[in-house]
Amino acid sequence: MLLQAAGNYTLETFVLENDSTCPAAHLCHHFTLGDIRDYDTVYAFGKHVNVLTIEIENINIDALFQLQKEGVKVIPSPEAIAIIKDKGVQKQFYADNNIPTAPFLLTDDKTTIEANVDFLPAANKLRTGGYDGKGVELLFGADDLSRAFTEPSLLEKMVDIQKEIAVLVAVGIDGTTVVYAPTEMVFDPKLNLVDYLIAPADLSEEQIKTAESIALQAVKALQSPGLFAVELFLSTNDEILVNEIAPRAHNSGHQTIEGNLISQYDMQLRIFQQLPLGLPTNRGFSAMYNLIGEAGSQGNTMYQGLDQALAIEGVFVHQYGKATTKPGRKMGHVTIVDNNKASLLEKLSMVKRQIHVIGDKAIAL
Repeated sequence: MLLQAAGNYTLETFVLENDSTCPAAHLCHHFTLGDIRDYDTVYAFGKHVNVLTIEIENINIDALFQLQKEGVKVIPSPEAIAIIKDKGVQKQFYADNNIPTAPFLLTDDKTTIEANVDFLPAANKLRTGGYDGKGVELLFGADDLSRAFTEPSLLEKMVDIQKEIAVLVAVGIDGTTVVYAPTEMVFDPKLNLVDYLIAPADLSEEQIKTAESIALQAVKALQSPGLFAVELFLSTNDEILVNEIAPRAHNSGHQTIEGNLISQYDMQLRIFQQLPLGLPTNRGFSAMYNLIGEAGSQGNTMYQGLDQALAIEGVFVHQYGKATTKPGRKMGHVTIVDNNKASLLEKLSMVKRQIHVIGDKAIAL
């Protein structure tokens, strides 16, 4: 999606990925097959670009530091990526900078978790490598300890929440900042990833100001240019707490493609080129619905119900070009825009019933 937006500018694009069939391979000018976790591969790739950015945090940080030392613009900075890449370091960063977050404990192994059973209920999160709900286990009590991670992880105290919200913050190379209005996320309880989101979030003026202020505080503390997605909890006692930060374009901002005057991807490109960031004003109300590979099938990807969904005014489908699907895999998303929130929610309900992503091979449920 970043490459699609880059087509609006005179840019030469390069992609490094470990799969030559990845959706981005045919959209860039130059594709390199390689492991983003390997120092030599990342270093050699980065030597040939002016600006280097990431699509996922699981990258060789040492290579990014060396490239930055040699004059390559790495956005966001390796320092910021290093903080965010390790969820334990990230949580300690919040504590050190007085950024409100849920109570937490850092754990070395399962024994540490068992010794802190009185801290439960808590979310047990792997410190590195987790994404899209993977690497997270919810532990409610001693009976759940069999699911605790043996690797270094953290225990994050469960919070009684009203809503989960997200705020995108853009930081220019010159330090200029722009904040998108908060979005409201609804998660799939089984897959532990975003099912759909609504923008702008249904919050009071005071809550909006607080969420935006906390998100900006957290991002400014990273002291890095880039686009950052700050995920927050609104607790039942009206506290707003930072959950996590993503140092890149994020699922919680996909609706900006059609729902805002400046999409999160165009914003990234403006940052890279030191262009004016502009104001990402909402185009009325918008929604994003994740298209997930359904249970019961896998294999070659088939999308059902597109005709019915695209006949609805204000509905846009984004397929990710993944050749194969499996249960729980992100395969695309749908955005919906409307000037009326009630009408938007009605269209969202229709789209959720109509579109299905299945494979050509049945599997046992």
